[in-house]
Amino acid sequence: MSYVITPAPIPAVPVAGSMDTFPVRRIYCVGRNYAAHAREMGSDPDREPPFFFCKPADAVIPVAQGGTADIAYPPQTANYHHEVELVVAIGKRGRNVAIDAANDHVWGYAVGFDMTRRDLQFALRDKGRPWELGKAFDQSAPVAPIVPVSRSGHPTSGRIWLKVNDTLKQEGDLGDLIWSVPETIVHLSKYFELFPGDLIFTGTPEGVGPVVKGDRVSGGIDGLGELSIRIV
Repeated sequence: MSYVITPAPIPAVPVAGSMDTFPVRRIYCVGRNYAAHAREMGSDPDREPPFFFCKPADAVIPVAQGGTADIAYPPQTANYHHEVELVVAIGKRGRNVAIDAANDHVWGYAVGFDMTRRDLQFALRDKGRPWELGKAFDQSAPVAPIVPVSRSGHPTSGRIWLKVNDTLKQEGDLGDLIWSVPETIVHLSKYFELFPGDLIFTGTPEGVGPVVKGDRVSGGIDGLGELSIRIV
């Protein structure tokens, strides 16, 4: 038996300090996980259960440490936004994960951008429709090399930031997450069985805003390196 068409290559992200790569299975994203960002999006930041949306695995754009990836300005939008996030790479299968075991499922951490067609997202949101057109498009998930837990530990605080053309736009601290990484894993694993290769984008701090062709977007997290893209 053979495939009737050639299978697509497996999306993968480089591993920091290694020639190895991390294969990507699914991408889960947490919505509004910083109180200040929830407010700027017009929502109440009260600690309600987290909600999730997904991106396709091939939305990942792997970016080498110290490099800059060219990202095409997407079609059908006039309000293309940046969002810098802590990305969790899952390395162990689990369902209904207990809080004290959640960190055992983490293989590593990285810096990622949840690029967003904000005008489409808001139009869909206001009609009560799914967000896919605003969130799950091509090249919407640039990710820096993943730092293994053996090197990073499990960060619970640290500066997270983003600049557009060297002007600071977003700045926060991982300690400001409404739902911590272990809590997020617990909630997500109630609805999906997690598998090695899954990525979780954990939410963005306040200061999201538009980018245009020609902009260079850079961001980083203390201890996890930096990520850089150019909008073309």
